[in-house]
Amino acid sequence: MLVKTAEEMETLGREIGATLKGGEVIELIGDVGAGKTTFTRGLALGLGITSPITSPSFTISCRYPARDELSLNHYDFYRLSNPGVVAMELAESISDPRAITVIEWGESIQDVLPKNHIIIRINYMPDVGRTVEISGYDYSTTEN
Repeated sequence: MLVKTAEEMETLGREIGATLKGGEVIELIGDVGAGKTTFTRGLALGLGITSPITSPSFTISCRYPARDELSLNHYDFYRLSNPGVVAMELAESISDPRAITVIEWGESIQDVLPKNHIIIRINYMPDVGRTVEISGYDYSTTEN
């Protein structure tokens, strides 16, 4: 699908976030500036989170309480070649049925991700916007 603006990216995230029940693992794939954090900001809104959402590039992980006793656990492995000390926290998040786990730059942890995780690829196209490809999740069943 084509997403032309940051507002549309946030709306897409919000629509998907509103449908999540807990236990989902979402891998976001895209270059720097593709819109991964903007998507996550929208996802958070769909989960009822009003706290500011920022990229955890320097903190590696952020946890936000969400609606229905859920949590959004947001990870960024941009600067890491492996999860290292975060491995145990990540494993707990992935196995927690009340957590939605969002991972940016997950190439270094592919062996940790469950096979049935959701993959969202965001490709920036100058002068057009971004294409978003979603696999492992049926976006067509959400309200548009």
